[in-house]
Amino acid sequence: MNIQQHSICQRNGGKSHPAQDDASDSEYHHALEVIFDEKNAHRRRSSLVSKDLPDLILSRKKNTEFCIHAMLDCYRKYPIENLDGIARSLFNSPTNCESSMISRDLMQNETTSELHSTKPKEQEELHSRLLNKKQLSEMALGVRELSKRLGSIRLKLQVMNIFLLTKAYNKSLIEKAREIARWLLSPERHVQYTVWVEDSMRDNDLFNATGLLEDIKASFNTLPRMNGEIRSPEKRLKYWHNEMCRTSPHTFDFVVTLGGDGTVLYANWLFQRIVPPVLSFALGSLGFLTKFDYEKYQETLTTALKDGVTISLRLRLEATIMRSKPISSFVPNQPAKEPHKLENGINIYRDLVDELVKEEEGDERTHRPDSTREILNDIVVDRGPNPLMSSIELFSDNQHMTSVAADGICVATPTGSTAYNLAAGGSLCHPDNPVILVTAICAHTLSFRPIILPDTVVLRVGVPYDARTSSWASFDGRERVELRPGDYVTISASRYPFANVMHPERKNEDWTRSISEKLGWNTRQKQEPYS
Repeated sequence: MNIQQHSICQRNGGKSHPAQDDASDSEYHHALEVIFDEKNAHRRRSSLVSKDLPDLILSRKKNTEFCIHAMLDCYRKYPIENLDGIARSLFNSPTNCESSMISRDLMQNETTSELHSTKPKEQEELHSRLLNKKQLSEMALGVRELSKRLGSIRLKLQVMNIFLLTKAYNKSLIEKAREIARWLLSPERHVQYTVWVEDSMRDNDLFNATGLLEDIKASFNTLPRMNGEIRSPEKRLKYWHNEMCRTSPHTFDFVVTLGGDGTVLYANWLFQRIVPPVLSFALGSLGFLTKFDYEKYQETLTTALKDGVTISLRLRLEATIMRSKPISSFVPNQPAKEPHKLENGINIYRDLVDELVKEEEGDERTHRPDSTREILNDIVVDRGPNPLMSSIELFSDNQHMTSVAADGICVATPTGSTAYNLAAGGSLCHPDNPVILVTAICAHTLSFRPIILPDTVVLRVGVPYDARTSSWASFDGRERVELRPGDYVTISASRYPFANVMHPERKNEDWTRSISEKLGWNTRQKQEPYS
């Protein structure tokens, strides 16, 4: 079915609703607007404040070529009860069917029309760090529904800009990246792709960008003159840097990684908001996220770029570090106390459980947001270099779950269930499950068993004010950050899932085959029968 003619943003259950176009902006804002519901007396406003709003707003205003996020935006525009009709109008096609070409203009208009008309205050609420419970549930339901539909169709995307990612220090992988770049830029391709490589490749002797361009020019001279304008290779080989991935993700239509799971996690770290479809070649050790053989890269890329791809939306977590700030003392007629000032070794003026469970009074804020990250694998809060156990308070939504005495705690996505979560004794979990896994690391009690929570919960992992030492948080094994007494991390399902390209011939058995081959899951010698 032609998506350009049957846009999910213009149809609801196969019926046109022109009147909804005029009200689309207000509906969209209402779907994401943070409202302090008077019926809920435990709305933590500190967790709803954004620190880097200007940067996020600028990046969100940009047009995106990636249709998946446009589809998610359209899902947010309509009430939840209309999702089935929207999905049928878009995806009413047999398994493995080919979706028509996605119109660039259509997707650009759908993803930017709301934001161009928003006011700064509305944009601030749009980018709040925490959706309320209803909004979080609706967002999670929309992602699940869309992921289910995308798993049975093939999307044929208009790919012009290809993002090439590999390990800049691995010589063999640099040579392979050069080989793929040359193949994509060669005159034998019917589409004049623009290939983006890391900025460090510009002067890399092994990549030899100058020699690569000369080889491509020579190959153009040996072929008959092509019809239409021919762009010079210099204009088609470009270089990306980290800041560009953060502020201009719309520049790239497709991501190709060469390496192992760590390279895929690096791609996730680069694209902290919108993630283009990621196709990963297995050139690492384990390879739970790398689905394609490099030896067949020409066949794989030709099929993906010409015939389309099937995409799996992987759940990501949004983690916001909240820092404790000085507030007026809880004791009347007392001066303001520093958040970590101790008296006789104990801070008698602050209690983290009390602050996070109760509603804040007036305009007083107990915490401020420090930074936010999108996580594909896990968030780990542990003791770091301290020789003592960590003291951690764990909250689910507005309830205090438990106090933890352990080396740390691991909060993982289903994708990350085979990583640190597995080493800590957590359960293996299929990546299609909409859940969050919580596992203690060397807990001081045997009763702290791993738990699995729905992806609609909001977790808070904090260090109490009377903790003996600080704790440390890491995000997908990167960027260790100290959490001082009184600080905490808010964790919830991200509004920006990770778009992973699936292998067309082995979609469902990929994960089960991986745990059997890579981990030797339930591998044992078979018993001999009775003679």
